[in-house]
Formats: sequence, structure tokens, C-alpha cells
Amino acid sequence: MIWEFLTGLPRRIKFAVIAAFDAAILPLLLMLSAALHGGSPNPPVWLLVAVPLIALPTHYLMGLYRAVVRYVGLDAILLVIRAVSAWVVAIVLMVYAVGLHDIPPAVFFIFWGSAILGIGGSRLIVRALINRSSNNHNQHDDRVIVYGAGDAGRQVMSALERSARYHPVAFVDDDPGMHGRDVAGYGVYVPAELEKLVGAYHVTHVLIAIPTLSRERRMEIIGLLEEMPVKVLVMPGLSDIVAGDSLLTSLREVDVEDLLERSTVEPDELLLERTIRGKSVLVTGAGGSIGSELARQILRRSPSRVVLYEMSEYALYSIEKDLRAIKQAEGLDVMVAPVLANVLDRDTLKRVMRDYSVQTIFHAAAYKHVPLVESNPIAGVRNNVFGTLNVLREALAAKVQRFVLVSTDKAVRPTNVMGASKRLSELVLQAHVAGHPETQLSMVRFGNVLASSGSVVPLFREQIRRGGPVTVTHPDVIRYFMTIPEATQLVMQAGAMGSGGEVFVLDMGQPVKIFDLAKRMIQLSGYSVRKPGANHGDIEIRFTGLRPGEKLYEELLIDESDRPTAHPRIRVANEAHLQLDELNAYLGQLRNAIELNDIGQVKTVLEATVSGYKPSASFARQTEQNSDVSELATLSGRFRTTRELAGH
Repeated sequence: MIWEFLTGLPRRIKFAVIAAFDAAILPLLLMLSAALHGGSPNPPVWLLVAVPLIALPTHYLMGLYRAVVRYVGLDAILLVIRAVSAWVVAIVLMVYAVGLHDIPPAVFFIFWGSAILGIGGSRLIVRALINRSSNNHNQHDDRVIVYGAGDAGRQVMSALERSARYHPVAFVDDDPGMHGRDVAGYGVYVPAELEKLVGAYHVTHVLIAIPTLSRERRMEIIGLLEEMPVKVLVMPGLSDIVAGDSLLTSLREVDVEDLLERSTVEPDELLLERTIRGKSVLVTGAGGSIGSELARQILRRSPSRVVLYEMSEYALYSIEKDLRAIKQAEGLDVMVAPVLANVLDRDTLKRVMRDYSVQTIFHAAAYKHVPLVESNPIAGVRNNVFGTLNVLREALAAKVQRFVLVSTDKAVRPTNVMGASKRLSELVLQAHVAGHPETQLSMVRFGNVLASSGSVVPLFREQIRRGGPVTVTHPDVIRYFMTIPEATQLVMQAGAMGSGGEVFVLDMGQPVKIFDLAKRMIQLSGYSVRKPGANHGDIEIRFTGLRPGEKLYEELLIDESDRPTAHPRIRVANEAHLQLDELNAYLGQLRNAIELNDIGQVKTVLEATVSGYKPSASFARQTEQNSDVSELATLSGRFRTTRELAGH
């Protein structure tokens, strides 16, 4: 109990207790040294008083009182030796300067050794007692190493010291000039010592506290920590750092975006604002993952108004509330108009185009969950194809300046209804380009976005939180990932570059093997992967089999030709499309099949319309892809980029 009381005292009280102990023990050690020498006179009283008066300021100036007793180690003991040596030399010089020659030099040598033992040994004894008490009473406390001993790291360390949950242990830093130093009372170690520190201090968490860290170095550090039994936390960006306990609440787990092997490219603000500044902008599907972020990005770039078109009441309420909060916080004078409606409602679409004088449309409304659309093909096709057709027709009638369709990589040689319906949506736009030069139509095609509805990332996180198992459909499944903000900014920039009918393809970087992603997320959460049938390990990865319509890997190009644009992350695909008369004939057949609720005929029309869609051969396609992935891995030793997978 006494040790819990002492460790709970404020730092200044702890400093006073330690300094008082030093002041009391040093005169006693000097008298003991004289007695041990034998025959030496007792030191004069003025010398007994002078010793602590010289020693204590030296201890303070050299940082001895900043060391945390609980974690005293070799560095602190070396500091004790240096500090004691400094003030003992000063005392010897003073003694002989005043002519006190009757105290033999051996007395001061004994005093030097006993002072080191007394001061250093007392710290080690207290450390042992406190740690023993801590092990007995705080077995579930989280011990933390802070990676980064700069200003941000010191803020974190200060907040950790005031936390009832976390117990900081030490710093680790990349800067060789920091190694071996004492910062805020904690030793600074080299990264190579991390594993040893984790084992020696029973560390449960490593907190990366370098907000300016490059993505490449962040990935290197995370890779170093993956095999250690620790949970990895990441500090927020510089703009989000606040002092005190609130800093701890802003710490986050390592996200998959921290693991992406891609560097971000600064957006071109001129492109971002070209179709937004001063304009009335409509976002369909405004409550979805992409639509809501589009709305936020648009709001911050000075449109005249943002029209939020959404069929989900709660999703519309959430994004409107979010935008109003942004307006208030940032002092934005932009009208936000929420519209609760479905894209199948042409009358509402016509009224919205007219009443809000819409000039730019980002059409993000779609059903995107592959297994759900596969189970409900008529609902998926009706919403994705005819919903797009409705929005497009009303936009053309209102002479909207720009129309940007948010598409997906699943539209390329699809093995599922969702992908086929999105490709048919693209064909709808492409067929209407020729007759409507006043409206610039374009499409933007990209892969998975992180943390979107249906994404594996939040699913894995929840499964890890429950203790597993983490479910992966197939050991060879790979996907392209991009953060939602980056994807939406690229969509906006691509839309600004469109002149009519382009299919823009976003560079998604290196594909991610989903099995590896699951494994890394488990390890970075502080757990180990348990192999099937094994008794050791924390969380199992269980393979559930490919879902209906699911592919092993996605592509972004249909044909083998594309060309670059002025933006390094955006390319333009050159792809064949249908003429309007031919498209309308297919759409008529599709509408009749939907009215008759004939799923077989719906898929037949899709197969006739969409290049590469063969629902009857989806299993064979998946098997073929499995072989392709294995061959790719064998030939290159790593998964190739988007363009390589597309045949470049």
C-alpha cells in the first residue's frame, strides 16, 4: 500500500522526497567513510553541511532527479556515477583549497564508492519494491514504449504519466543523437533494442508518436513491430494534437491505410475547384461512403450550394448534420439542401434540377455490395442501371454542365450482377455523349475504398475485437485499396478533366493480399495468429470460400490501351461502347424482364450487353483467376500494378 501511495504522488513531491533522502544520507556516508579508513578525524560540521549543498544542485543539473525510479536502468546508474564523480572532485578541490590536509585522500575515495552505492543502490531497491507491488496489484495495466522522443513524444509521455491505465516505460527514437540520453525522465533507446525492451518490461503497447513521419518509414516501423506481442497505436496528425488527457483519446490503432504501399500525391486545387467553385452541385447517394466524403470535399471548395440526394433517412440526416457542423466550425457560407428521394423517382429529379439550378452532378448512388446484389439482381439492376438513366436524362434535359459517374473496377469483365450493372451504367453514359455536347459526361473507375460499407477492414477489426476467428474468403484473394478522401479528390479532379465520354481510371497502387492484411491487423492489435488445429496462438484466420460472383482479383481496364493525363494518378481508358439505338433496344428488353421478375432473362440481357459477363461461367473464371494469380506470383515474386494486371 505504501508503494502505491508513493507512486501516486505528484512529480514535484517525489522529487522532494528523493532529494531529502540524498541530503540526509550523504553526510552519514562521509562520516562512515572516515570511520572505515581508521584513524581519520571526523569531518568538520561545515563539510558535512557543504556536501549536500554541492551534491544536490549537481544531481538536479545533470538530470538525476528527472529519472523515473520505477524504470531506473543502466543509463540512470551511469548518470549516478558521473554526477557523484563530479561533485566529489569539487569537494576534494574545495577541501584542499581551504587547507584541510588532515583528511586522507583515501577517505574521499571510499566516500565516492559509498555514495554511488548509496544513491544508485537506493534507486534500484525502490524500483524493485515498486515493480513488485505493481506486478501484484496492477497486473492488467498497459505498459507503453513511445516511439519518438521529440516534442510530440514528450507530450504523449506527459499524458501517459497522468493516465490511470497506461504506464510509460521508455522512448525509442531513430535519431542517433538521442540515443542514451534522458528525456523527461525516460531513457531513449535505439530501435534495434525494441524486442529486448518489450520482453524486459512486459510492454503491451508501442505508440508511434512522430506525426511528421513519412509513409515509407512508418511502414518500416510497423513491419519491425509486427512480430512482437504488442498492440501498435498511432498518434494523430500535428493539427489534431492537443495537450493533456484528451491526447490519449485521439490515439488510434494502426489502420490498413498505414500499410498501403503507396505515397499520396497532393491534389491539384485548380482541378478540384473547376467544376465546384460558385456552382450548384448535386451529389446522389450523398449518405454513402463515397457520396458523403464528396459532399464534405465539395463544401470546403466554395460552391453556391450542395444538394444532398439520398434515399436513406438516417444517412441523409447524418451527412446533413456533418456538413452543418463543418459550416459552423469553418465559417462557410454555403447552402446545404437535403433531398430525401430515390434515383428511380424522375419527377423529384426533375424538380431538384430545376429548383436548385444544378450545374454539376456526382452520381454516386448505387447498390455496391456484391453478394447482396447477386441475391437481389432485379433490385440491383433497377437501381444501378435505370437509376443512372433517370439521373442522366433529367440532367441532359436541364442542360447540366458536368455529369460524373462514380464507377468501380468490378465493372471490368464482371463475374457478378453488381459489376455488370455498373458497366451497363457506364455504357448508358457513353451512348449519350454524341447528342449532348452541352453536358460533359465522364466516368471514374476505381477499386475498394477503406472503411466503406462492406469493406473487410471494419469487419476484420470487429472480428479481432471479439477474439476471432477472422474470416477470409480465399487465401489468394487480392484487392486494390485507396483511402476515401484520396479517392473522392481524384474523382473530382478526373471529372474536371473530362471533355465528353471518358472513362477515367485511378491508379490504385499495389494490390493487397487479403490474407496478409488479416494477419497484419491481428499482429498489430497485439495478438498472434493461430493456425487451424493448433493449440497455440490467439486468433484464427478461417477461410470461408469465395462468395457468389466474387473474383480473386479485380481489373481496371477492359481493353489493353489507355493513356496518361496531366495527373499522375489518373489515366484514360480507350474502350468500345454501344450506339444509342442499340443500347435502347437492350434497355427495353431489360425493363421488360424486370417487370416480369424474370431473373434469368435479366442476366441474359446483361450477358449480351456487357463484355466479359458470363454468369454461367463465373466458377470457371474464378478457378482460372486462381491459376493466374499463382502464375503472377511465381513470375514476378510480387503482385503487379494495375496496368500490369490489365496486360501492359
